[in-house]
Amino acid sequence: MPEPAETPRAAADAPATGAESSSMERPASLRPGAPRGAAAPSAPRGVIGQSPIRPEAEAKVNGTFDYASDLHFANMLWGHTLRSPHPKAAIRSIDATAALALPGVAAVLTAADVPGKLHYGLIEADQPVLALDQVNYQGEPVAIVAADTLDGARRAAEAIEVDYEVLEPLCDPADAVAAGSFFRYQPVRLGDPDTAGAAVIIAHEYVVGMQDQAPLGPESGAAVPTGDGGVRLHVATQWLHSDLEQLAPCLGLEPDRIHLEMAGIGGAFGAREDLSVQVHMAMLALATGRPVKMMYDRAESFLGHVHRHPARMRYEHGADEHGRLVYVKASIVLDGGAYASTTEAVVGNAASLSVGPYEVEHVSIDAWGTRTNNPPCGAMRGFGGVQTCFAYESQMDALAEALGLDPLEIRRRNAVAQGSKLITGQVVDAYDPGRAGSDGTPFSPLKDMLDRLAALPAPDAATARDIVDLPGGAGNTTHGEGVRRGVGYGVGLKNVCYSEGFDDYSTARVRLELVDGEPVAYVHTAAAEVGQGHWNLQTQIVRTELGVDRVVLLPNDTKVGSAGSSSASRQSYMTGGSVKAAAEAVRELLAGRDLADGPVEATRVFRHRATKPMDAVTGQGESHVQLALCVHRATVDVDVELGLVKVVDLTCVQDVGRILNPVALEGQIQGGTAQGLGLALMEALVVEEGLVKNASFTDYLIPTFLDMPPMRMEIVENADPEAPYGLRGAGEPPTLSSTPAIVAAVRDATGLALTHVPVRPEHLTVGRPS
Repeated sequence: MPEPAETPRAAADAPATGAESSSMERPASLRPGAPRGAAAPSAPRGVIGQSPIRPEAEAKVNGTFDYASDLHFANMLWGHTLRSPHPKAAIRSIDATAALALPGVAAVLTAADVPGKLHYGLIEADQPVLALDQVNYQGEPVAIVAADTLDGARRAAEAIEVDYEVLEPLCDPADAVAAGSFFRYQPVRLGDPDTAGAAVIIAHEYVVGMQDQAPLGPESGAAVPTGDGGVRLHVATQWLHSDLEQLAPCLGLEPDRIHLEMAGIGGAFGAREDLSVQVHMAMLALATGRPVKMMYDRAESFLGHVHRHPARMRYEHGADEHGRLVYVKASIVLDGGAYASTTEAVVGNAASLSVGPYEVEHVSIDAWGTRTNNPPCGAMRGFGGVQTCFAYESQMDALAEALGLDPLEIRRRNAVAQGSKLITGQVVDAYDPGRAGSDGTPFSPLKDMLDRLAALPAPDAATARDIVDLPGGAGNTTHGEGVRRGVGYGVGLKNVCYSEGFDDYSTARVRLELVDGEPVAYVHTAAAEVGQGHWNLQTQIVRTELGVDRVVLLPNDTKVGSAGSSSASRQSYMTGGSVKAAAEAVRELLAGRDLADGPVEATRVFRHRATKPMDAVTGQGESHVQLALCVHRATVDVDVELGLVKVVDLTCVQDVGRILNPVALEGQIQGGTAQGLGLALMEALVVEEGLVKNASFTDYLIPTFLDMPPMRMEIVENADPEAPYGLRGAGEPPTLSSTPAIVAAVRDATGLALTHVPVRPEHLTVGRPS
């Protein structure tokens, strides 16, 4: 996409409130001197390695931050979506006569009114803008309405008459595999597991429920006609340019007629990668010639975005008498639901990471992503690695028990090291090649992290405690009777950035100029700030590279090249890399120049090293850019009579390459761990015959402050020489390892096998002797 010339806006136009980022501390400058022509400043504040206050922090705390749901425009209409109540049905007819007759209704649109292509999608354009002759999941959009008020739009949607012929849905992923209804099948083959002898064999089936991202901010945005046939969208999304690429064909417009600007985002976790309100509000705005706002309520949000793929997996591990893996076999069935979304990529991750960070010579993996009439599933934090991590870590614990080994020891004996190959043939190469382990063997980051975890203090033994510290808490269900303590471990291996040959890049523009005699740097990217602290990191990078104190962030929009998605733990690596490159270019251009002679600006595109697709038959290939590790120890108390669990302590060790912002990093580890706790014990979208049964925060429970224990963490910095500043993506790995660690701790307390997450009270009590 072309890079138009642009004059930086004033600081008041920066994201959120436009306030310049500030910091709590004023460290020594990393770069002596200042740009020529500028007044001599004090040392720059908030550089790499520190934790300056976020630019938007004050606004978010005092309630003045503008989220997408706060948008308002003069003469604005409200949009609403009529959705299918059936998981599968033919549409015989749609009659909007009664809806159009209601006062204040400006438009009712159906598939017949789509001005361009009828389908969109992140990878495969298979999802209808509005349902054509059939609906394929409960909640599929059928018609959209614009009215003067939100209540009026909702009443009009209810007045639309749709004649459905209800059809039999395909809801069982196993049936979908048998019928050949899947988006991707990916095998991995290595050696010959069928002839590899093993002293001990462990085989189990595992089930992972459908987890929702549950962002607190619902889907919302506004579309404003530009008067020349184009449209401007303000939307909370994870990837502006992907939205643009999908929108333009559906709207029948050239991309330069559509401008997207990021609205305030209230959490994402993958839920905002796919289109939601974007194409519908744009259609309504173009049809009416007025601004249109759309905002889902919570129930519609559960139906209106993708979820984590539920999984059914059968694993078989064979090991020798010393606990070293001989072979692994696995069948992994992920339910992609009605439309493709990112299922193809999720299956690739699940297959390639299906054994974890362990060495094994013989492997047979089969992974499917099925097409059913269940709700569509797509990106969520962990992206295919979460499901398989629960299975392979449970298997490692079962092997350890069968062999009488400590759970940490069996992991040490099988841990990958520098130069090891994963099951896809990918070489572990992102560590100092000259570094050796304590025994002279190649350095194993996992062994080192396991040793560090073992050395961290464990919580004290349970004594007389406040009742709120017991399972059941203030419910006063126990005073300690029937409560048993358990300890468990989990290891997670997650890829960072996009994989399998995807052209992954990010663009950044940096401009340095004098304002009132002081150098001010302006940064322009399209990277989504979803709460991870990326705005702050951009300012830290620019201060580090240019030695300036004042950094102004320009609004994230499509007037600058793509930054890719805020997903895959990639933005620090990718947009951090492009901002660093642009700032370095400005510094080089400034050499020998006087800034008083005029501004200096540079735009740079950053790409990581190339990857390759997995082989369709063997699964072999260097498919990933970077790999990140996290290990957890969980301590739980379980009321074995009532099946209630209290997580007492979560301790983790994570390798982040290099710490860029300590406070933000700790927040990412704690947040990822909390979502892992939710999957382990609480969170599951209940779907029966294609119908969602708990689309509310009353019935879909997520962890609160009372559910999360204090966390001990040790951060390891094994720098990746390929990455900017040596960093490793940090947001996703703790989501992988926390779930199996918590479930292992519950197993330790109860002696039960526990092969299903989330673990429910009935899993701990049904069949237990009284």
